[in-house]
Amino acid sequence: MNEIDLESFAAEHAAGAFVVDVRESWEYAAGHVPGARLIPLTQLPSALAELPRTEPVYVICASGNRSKAAAGFLNAAGLQAFSVSDGTGGWARAGRPVVVGARER
Repeated sequence: MNEIDLESFAAEHAAGAFVVDVRESWEYAAGHVPGARLIPLTQLPSALAELPRTEPVYVICASGNRSKAAAGFLNAAGLQAFSVSDGTGGWARAGRPVVVGARER
């Protein structure tokens, strides 16, 4: 299982990482990592074609549980995916920016 800690993820995020948020739309709207694309976990299999094959995909959820399952699925599908440990909750608790609203920013 590929997992990345928040500090390492923050560096990747700052460098323009491709981030997928696998929470539900209402959770995403309540606050998400800037630039994260919303693809709820249940919709991930049908969204594989939307994901890059040539760069890592960083998967985030609320606390790291759903993102672990999603990263495992994506790795099995041939992508390079990493689950962000501690999720959006940890990101926010660390004082990092969170975007509120239903649109990607």
